Amino acid sequence: MVAAAALLLGGGGTAIIAANASAGGARDTAQHNTGQTPHGAAAGSATGEATTVSCPDVGEKLREVPAPARTEVSRGLSQLDAQVAGAYEQMTSKGTTPDAVLGELKRKRDATIGRITDSIKAADSAAVPAPEDLSALSGCRTRQISTTAADDSSRPLSSQLGEQGKPGGPSRADFADIRTAPTRPGAPAARRGGSTGTFASVCGRNENGHFNPDNVIVTPGVRNGAHHMHDYVGNKSTDAFSTDKSLAAAGTTCTNGDKSSHYWPVLRKLDGKAAPDANAPGGGHDGNMGTVLRPASVTLQFRGSPVTKVTAMPRFLRVITGDAKALTNGLGNANASWSCAGFENRQLKDKYPICPNGAQVVRTFAFQNCWDGRNTDSANHRTHVAFARADGSCPRGFQAIPQLVQRITYDVPAGVPFAVDSFPEQLHKPVTDHGDFINVMSDALMARATACINGGRTC
Repeated sequence: MVAAAALLLGGGGTAIIAANASAGGARDTAQHNTGQTPHGAAAGSATGEATTVSCPDVGEKLREVPAPARTEVSRGLSQLDAQVAGAYEQMTSKGTTPDAVLGELKRKRDATIGRITDSIKAADSAAVPAPEDLSALSGCRTRQISTTAADDSSRPLSSQLGEQGKPGGPSRADFADIRTAPTRPGAPAARRGGSTGTFASVCGRNENGHFNPDNVIVTPGVRNGAHHMHDYVGNKSTDAFSTDKSLAAAGTTCTNGDKSSHYWPVLRKLDGKAAPDANAPGGGHDGNMGTVLRPASVTLQFRGSPVTKVTAMPRFLRVITGDAKALTNGLGNANASWSCAGFENRQLKDKYPICPNGAQVVRTFAFQNCWDGRNTDSANHRTHVAFARADGSCPRGFQAIPQLVQRITYDVPAGVPFAVDSFPEQLHKPVTDHGDFINVMSDALMARATACINGGRTC
């Protein structure tokens, strides 16, 4: 393999290896946009390819984590993320080769995965997966990602990123005119016996400035476990060390007393300006640069099922929708949905929207709406919940619960591109967007919400 080229940093702070820096790895086939630029600006693109590091996601493969092992597993998963980010940065340094970097990364991952496995087995000798199942996940590879849009116009780039002439943040290929996006399929028609009501919690738009780079669902007990900044509404106390007890005792920004925790990665405008967290964990320390865009509005709505009544969510149910590592994991768990106000019948999954002047950017997270009836969480934080089938029915063994839909809007300044915070090697791709939720409604409030939805009312 050819030695990696020097690190290039765009205004977005994303490290990207120059085109053809490595001959190895799988090659992505990018879907192209119209060549227009977001709000009349370019996305800081460069033609060619960017190279990133792709590793198996150990957390996704976990099927059982005994309670005594959770702290050690959480630390291990965070270390694995840091190791991949470090390897990605190393691969941009002069004098290094991808083979050498990947070899060192494999050795580190071998040791960390071994500690994760040992902690699981020590806590429960009957636990799965067995050591050999996880040890096979230590190897990583390089992967080349196209950064070229269909119409890579030679006209001057008006944004800060374009003026710098460096690849960084999202590429032009990551943006598409919302007017060219496919029309969203209609929802299944409600049948007799369905639940057509809605229930909303009004929780503000993070006016109190609740931010941190923790993820209490995936890496509890670990500071900066997310390696990107999260925006919070609802529960005022949520951080890496939150417990069911502490969440229940905390205050809330919701007007109806709902103490649930809602959080998602921040959106940043890539204007080349230094943000207050330019050197802090979750910010510039982890490759997330630019000024945080505060939401213009946040809507939290629970919806019913078109085919059946819904069952109350259990208190402290934890749900993640979308995949922060969808670029390298693939699209199996991806659930990003981007649009513009006034055009929400059209949705983009793997592109940031180019909105007509004055239209707000809209992010929507529609959460899993089926529950296994037993568990408030699972080892990989996914298998205890599921999405309904195309006809609205739940998979076998699951029952319908209220579906949370988080809708967040932003006033993105004209001429300024933007990107979601991400793990460095995920290149701030729009497909990596994701939302998180912990249900901390009181039983009485959840019963009220369920009755409202099942009764066909709007509450």
